[in-house]
Amino acid sequence: MPTIVKRPLMVSGAWIQAAVIVLIIGFFIMGVLTYYTYHDEPPIPDVVKDTNGAVLFTRSDIMDGQQIFLGNGLMQYGSVFGHGAYLGPDFTAEYLHRAALSSIDFYGGQNSDTAHSRTIQDFKTNRFDQSTGTLLYTDAQVHAFEECRVYYATFFGEPTTKFGLRPKAISDAEDIRKLTAFFSWTAWSASTARPGHAYSYTNNWPPEPLVDNHATADSVVWSVLSLIALLGGTGLLLGAFGRWNLLGWHGREQHNVSFRAPDEVELTPAQNACAWFFFVMAALFVVQTLLGGATEHYRAELQNFFGIDLGRVLPFNLVRTWHLQLSIFWVATSYLAAGIFLAPMIVGREPRGQKLLAYGLLGALVIVVVGSLLGEFGGIRGLIRNSWFGDQGFEWLDLGRIWQILLTVGLLFWVVILYRGLRGRLSAEHAGNMPWLFVFSALSIPAFYAVGLLANPGEHFTTTEFWRFWVVHLWVEDFLELFTTILVAYTFVLLGVVHERTALRVIYLDIILYSAGGIVGTMHHVYFSGEPAMHMALGAFFSAAEVIPLTFLTVEAWSFLQLGAAQGARATTPFPHYWAVMFLASVGFWNFLGAGVFGFLINLPIVSYYEIGTALTANHAHASFMGVYGMLSIGLALFCLRYIIPEKYWSDKAARISFWSLNLGLAWMVFATLFPLGILQLYHSISVSYYDARTLNYIGSRANSVLEWLRMPGDFVFILGGTLPILYLSFLGIRHMRTGSTSEEPKEMLFTDVVAPAQER
Repeated sequence: MPTIVKRPLMVSGAWIQAAVIVLIIGFFIMGVLTYYTYHDEPPIPDVVKDTNGAVLFTRSDIMDGQQIFLGNGLMQYGSVFGHGAYLGPDFTAEYLHRAALSSIDFYGGQNSDTAHSRTIQDFKTNRFDQSTGTLLYTDAQVHAFEECRVYYATFFGEPTTKFGLRPKAISDAEDIRKLTAFFSWTAWSASTARPGHAYSYTNNWPPEPLVDNHATADSVVWSVLSLIALLGGTGLLLGAFGRWNLLGWHGREQHNVSFRAPDEVELTPAQNACAWFFFVMAALFVVQTLLGGATEHYRAELQNFFGIDLGRVLPFNLVRTWHLQLSIFWVATSYLAAGIFLAPMIVGREPRGQKLLAYGLLGALVIVVVGSLLGEFGGIRGLIRNSWFGDQGFEWLDLGRIWQILLTVGLLFWVVILYRGLRGRLSAEHAGNMPWLFVFSALSIPAFYAVGLLANPGEHFTTTEFWRFWVVHLWVEDFLELFTTILVAYTFVLLGVVHERTALRVIYLDIILYSAGGIVGTMHHVYFSGEPAMHMALGAFFSAAEVIPLTFLTVEAWSFLQLGAAQGARATTPFPHYWAVMFLASVGFWNFLGAGVFGFLINLPIVSYYEIGTALTANHAHASFMGVYGMLSIGLALFCLRYIIPEKYWSDKAARISFWSLNLGLAWMVFATLFPLGILQLYHSISVSYYDARTLNYIGSRANSVLEWLRMPGDFVFILGGTLPILYLSFLGIRHMRTGSTSEEPKEMLFTDVVAPAQER
């Protein structure tokens, strides 16, 4: 057999060494933080007793209450430890506030200084006995527990939809007692002094003067150091780029590029199958945005959706659950299709049977989507009482565990499809070159999504939050970013716009920059979830570094637009992907604004202390997730559909309308509603109280309602002008698929012809 000569590494090995060192250091630190998460999380007492030794509730009651909270979708209504949805209260802060007021009344009333001081002493003193697993509540705390139990029985037993929940959402008295026990434990963790420290297990969060909860020195000091890290790191990076000319894309400026007409590019059967992926993507996108509009309307009118009492059928927590889950599903669908579409272009051929595997993957994806949505409906409606097929209840990981496992398996199956298609090319490539990086980055997607399985509804809530954010942050903001970078870079290389060696340098640079801040920066989500102050310190410092590559990418986006304009002017044929590239360019803008500016604003510990769980969090989420992953997913879809749809059926007008509608609609959402709402709510949280800023009375105030209604024009533009044209184009893909011009080994698969100048020939 002839010996296969592998193509050597196209860049210096120092790039790989630097990337590996950064990854090793990052995950070593995460390993240390994992140890301290399990070692220093707030204890869950085996039994809670009153001063007479009578049992108030047990560990089993607390854990059952946690599962009642999750299984009924209450994390998609309010929050605990600040994490969850933004319509309902934060139940940790609410219980703590109500219990403190009850205790003050128990000791003599609001006008008694003694009552206030004794309440602070009760809530700050740690009466947990580690040796026996017993927690002792004072008489005032027992009285407060009973009053809160009665309150929550009334609140969750409300026979109408006045709170945005379904009527009589939880009516069983024992369930209410256990749910109150869970809330009581979170409030105890939030107020009781951590052994050996002058602050609570949650770093004195929430801010509650009634129990003397104030910002800690750590939250102030590490906020200042975060700013220094951002400014210093940005200066060093820009200095390095200026010195070594590393910044931006570099194209084949001296080459003549001839773009092939899309109709002349032959496609494989699996590439044509991608048309159905994009149609499913677009359909899910439309439904997801409609649910988003309904979610927003709840904040303007709780019981009146244009004359319909929507909460009786689709309560807020169900609508928001579906809204978030579908955002993951439609973006993931686009990524899967783009990977399948690009693989034959990299290799130049497609193995037999890829089409059937692609359709099988799509069918499995549809089953997971439908099954999980029905399970969430059944869980929140009280029809399914387990987390395997019902509602697991974690924000962003609401789907039942069986569907979560199946989705992970489906993502692994996708990697197999890609590897099968690339296998011939991989055998002839150094493991550090782009084909292997494409496979490695694809493999990281199911690998880090699978980490979410460690977030078990039956485990300690602090632990589950730690692992959940490995998915919400590390999976999304690091490894999806990595796959995104490689996917886009490979597209530019295949288009002949960027040299492969340059693209490879940019990929390694992005790996280093994103991982340097993004891995340990995951901890900025868990400042107040029961983690020790170490997590706050490292999370704040490293998350500041996350903004640095976003600054780089913004400049990079403008650099690429200028490069594209220059190449388009030099090309002998028209560039067919103007609007796809415009979507990719918008990703740079929203990455900097949504993830960078808005993200850094709420990541500072001292800001997060008062802000967590308010509209500023929603503002960051919309601008970053839709602005980055949403726009990218649509750009990838347009790129692929441009080849699938014959020229005579393609509509640049539809792509143009969608681009401007989505970007203007998103900007309207952010600047007309979410950002001003968030600033007002933050101000109210600091000036009045965090508890009050999270109440329905404040959220439904006249000023807030006006801002909520101001969002409607932006929503109309986004939904009608943004999503429907994408659905139309994807329909053209399945309606006019070029089935007559496909083969498994097409001769003309390249997108472009690149002609070198005479001196290079």
